[in-house]
Amino acid sequence: MTSGKIIAPYGTWDSPITSDLIVGQAIGLGAPVVDGGDIIWLESRPSEAGRSVLVRRGADGRTTDITPPPFNVRSRVHEYGGGAFAVHRGLIVFVNFSDQRLYAVDGTAAPRALTPVNDQRFADLHVDRRRDRIICVCEDHSGDGEPQNSLVAVPLGGGAPEPLADGHDFFAAPALSPDGRQLAWMTWDHPNMPWDASDLWLAAIDGEGRLGKPRHIAGGPAEAPQQPLFSPDGVLHFISDRSGWWNLYVWSDGEALPLCPLDAEFGQPLWQLGTETYRFLANGAILCTYIDDGIEQLARLEGGRLQAIPTPYAVTSLPAPCGDRLVLLGAAVDRPACIALLEPRDGAVEVVKLSTEAALDPADISRAEAITFPTEGGLTSRAFYYPPRSARFDAPPGEKPPLLVIGHGGPTGATGNALSLRIQYWTSRGFAVVDVNYGGSSGFGRAYRDRLAGTWGIVDVDDCVNAARFLAKQGLADADRLIIRGGSAGGYTTLSALTFRDTFRAGTSLYGIGDLETLARDTHKFESRYLDRIVGPWPEARDVYRQRSPINFTERLNCPVIFFQGLEDKVVPPNQAEAMVAALKAQNLPVAYLAFEGEGHGFRQAATIKRVLESELVFYGKVFGFEPAGDLPDLEIANL
Repeated sequence: MTSGKIIAPYGTWDSPITSDLIVGQAIGLGAPVVDGGDIIWLESRPSEAGRSVLVRRGADGRTTDITPPPFNVRSRVHEYGGGAFAVHRGLIVFVNFSDQRLYAVDGTAAPRALTPVNDQRFADLHVDRRRDRIICVCEDHSGDGEPQNSLVAVPLGGGAPEPLADGHDFFAAPALSPDGRQLAWMTWDHPNMPWDASDLWLAAIDGEGRLGKPRHIAGGPAEAPQQPLFSPDGVLHFISDRSGWWNLYVWSDGEALPLCPLDAEFGQPLWQLGTETYRFLANGAILCTYIDDGIEQLARLEGGRLQAIPTPYAVTSLPAPCGDRLVLLGAAVDRPACIALLEPRDGAVEVVKLSTEAALDPADISRAEAITFPTEGGLTSRAFYYPPRSARFDAPPGEKPPLLVIGHGGPTGATGNALSLRIQYWTSRGFAVVDVNYGGSSGFGRAYRDRLAGTWGIVDVDDCVNAARFLAKQGLADADRLIIRGGSAGGYTTLSALTFRDTFRAGTSLYGIGDLETLARDTHKFESRYLDRIVGPWPEARDVYRQRSPINFTERLNCPVIFFQGLEDKVVPPNQAEAMVAALKAQNLPVAYLAFEGEGHGFRQAATIKRVLESELVFYGKVFGFEPAGDLPDLEIANL
């Protein structure tokens, strides 16, 4: 023992951050809203098979569930959902996952259905109280071929949706003016994604609640406006990346004027509907979050001046005013996510709800360190590095830790530096982790995001490889124990890195992509043309798809891989994983495959999450020849 710690090889350390803690004592929290004296938020509960529950804390401090079992508040529009509930003066309207119908809750009454049983999905809900209706996005799957998207109005008394706007492939972000006379919204069309090119529209609402002729406000082939919102005095605002950064604009006398030009991102890629990064306070000031060099900030914008709001949280959802305080969803680099009340003057907080009640020893927590590293073409890329850390264990002198390289999903997305128990699961056992914001990630401006145009499977792979080499060269990782893992698009990056590079010695694919051609043909509407921009137009660029598909080059693989897959996945169907597993078995390579009934794209059930974490740990132990601590499940690895 040295300094009171037990000396043990990396990867063998026992840890208080167990899979049971992660799935049994941790919940997901959705950004809160305020309605009168009530605070309302979403809880995703792995212990209830991932059911998302609306929860209310009243002015008296009592907390109750609003949506009883079996209701599950979750939309399937675009398969990623978002904007699945709306609250207005005691009225709550939400989307139920199993049937995708809209339901309303008034007071303590049981939820009542608003929409009929059909094959329609709803999201991005907004209450139009003047006309007793909900304005929202509708995705209609009742016809043949591709589902049809539109803006609709649903009567609060119940009934079939009434059409408001159609004629585009996608709709989002309906915003009603304070006087109820105008509606703004955004659209985009194939082959664009909403962060590539979108359009912002404005129309008058007539006495019957119908829209007049839309006026084009912003957007075009190289601009992606988002989040239209009216100020309290009825002036339209929005976010646009026309400068190369998603900044705030005001529509004034037929012209879009920047409010606070900054090389920072006030917007986010619209993977989920209902995204909000700014809102108006009663006096017209703007409360906003923005990302500066990968770190999310909270601020108040008034008179063109951006003033930081102190907060102990490194990552903050857009807060909602609650009296003199702000209610927010926040997470720090060393503290778990929580719903909290923030005093904006001094940053003092009152915790309303913790994502986990587990008491964590700070000595077991590895804090994210922002790093930049050189990559191809003389460029630099970014990541968050987590060193191994334990209150009880140290490694033998001279031993370097195995490194887990994580490629985030999207691929147009980003990773942050907030405390993640799933990352701490690895660092507290003696793994180093690097979470890579490879070229193409959001949060660093459009030029950084556009690095992936036509180069998916190259730029992201290069950056993950170079992050690993950078840390190994610094002596922070064992060059012979480099591992890459990722889910969804990150799974494709993983499989591509293992196939087309020789840096890594093991890999983990969670619902990852092995065959780009199959994905282009089989995936859902929202992403059906995504690859046109980041790979090439389909089918004209068929040769490129084949050249970048790991399934076609399994003979180049030379290390063990484990696959995890949900059998109900509509985004990346199970045949992707199954084809890769079969090919690896035929190549006599070590491979393991775990498939899960009832799971879609991303795992939500406690038993699944637990099995994935523990099986992955067992896999690395067997591959690298160490014995992980704990009572872990058996794992069958073919050809090992």
